[in-house]
Amino acid sequence: MSGGSGSFLEIQPSELAFPFELMKQSSCSMQLTNKTDHYVAFKVKTTNPKQYCVRPNIGVVLPGSTCDVTVTMQAQKESPPDMQCKDKFLVQSVAAENGATAQDINAAMFNKEPGKVVDEFKLRVVYVPTTTPSPIPEDSELGSSAHSSAQENGINHSAMPQSVSRSYAETTKEKSSEATSVISKLTEEKMSAIQQNQKLRQELDLLRKESSKNGGRFSITFLVVVGLLGIIVGYILKRT
Repeated sequence: MSGGSGSFLEIQPSELAFPFELMKQSSCSMQLTNKTDHYVAFKVKTTNPKQYCVRPNIGVVLPGSTCDVTVTMQAQKESPPDMQCKDKFLVQSVAAENGATAQDINAAMFNKEPGKVVDEFKLRVVYVPTTTPSPIPEDSELGSSAHSSAQENGINHSAMPQSVSRSYAETTKEKSSEATSVISKLTEEKMSAIQQNQKLRQELDLLRKESSKNGGRFSITFLVVVGLLGIIVGYILKRT
């Protein structure tokens, strides 16, 4: 930013730009360069002294040297309309005796009198809004980009888990239904086999009794029944 120039001092910048953030102090600086070959005294004034702290607000700049002045703005409780500030600063400078120090400066030195040169340079105050960092991490931004890309490609990730869950539930339900049907069928077969076994045992007992009456001889029917009984018992053991 361009500065200003008087008879004694060159002042940079030409306006004071303060980073503005509510409830926070902010500072900026200006450089006073003595472009003469003698001592120059300066004084910094403002239209709103309660709002700013200037260090140093008075001083002496040696020939060809530069003095840095720091201006601190107190914390603001509210933002001004349209972020516009009406505050202004005034830098006064006069020739001083060689060897002069800040202790030698007094208010009378800056009084305007005939034949006396008092340079005055005005600076306005500008507020610079600060950008608050986004709380969203970079990973989230990448995730958002990936999500957008997926939507562009026709992929709706939010619907996929529901579809998978629904498909899994339907498959599980079908398998459960099939298992129940098989168990029910096996149970029926088992009960039927047990009933047949009991019936054959009864018939076998009758045949044994008849065999006893016939002197211990087994008929062909008895042998057939015994064979069938063995087959059925083996089938039951295998299925259970």
